[in-house]
Amino acid sequence: MEIEKRAVSAFSGFKQFILRGNVVDLAVGVVFGAAFSGLVNAIVKDLFTPLIAAIFTQPDFSAIQVTVRGSKFAIGDFMNTFLSFILLAVVVYFFIVLPMNALIERSRKQPPADPTTKKCPECKSEIPIDATRCKFCSVQLSATVHNPDAVIS
Repeated sequence: MEIEKRAVSAFSGFKQFILRGNVVDLAVGVVFGAAFSGLVNAIVKDLFTPLIAAIFTQPDFSAIQVTVRGSKFAIGDFMNTFLSFILLAVVVYFFIVLPMNALIERSRKQPPADPTTKKCPECKSEIPIDATRCKFCSVQLSATVHNPDAVIS
């Protein structure tokens, strides 16, 4: 009986952990990242690599190799991978990071400015917050009184 309670409690905790927003979001991000990586790799391999290879008269980067004392260094494969990485970084920055930063910046609310005026308790006119006398009705204001309920424009 005690073992069943522990098992149910452990499963409940695991279920809570898995269904948390962070874990689900991370899983979706990993899946989309893998798919996106495949797409970018295909673009690099099928479009950009032949274009760059045509400029340098080499039909495929993966064929570029350097042999030193019997060891082959696949420089072409490295160039393909490096180009794929650079392109992925450029796409992520310009199509994900910049738009998200702009969206976040637009959604930020500016903090309200410090009040610079207050209402005269007598005539209800707007006067400077440091005023000791109302310029409209000449009523004497106490220097320390600051009405937090005053309407600020």
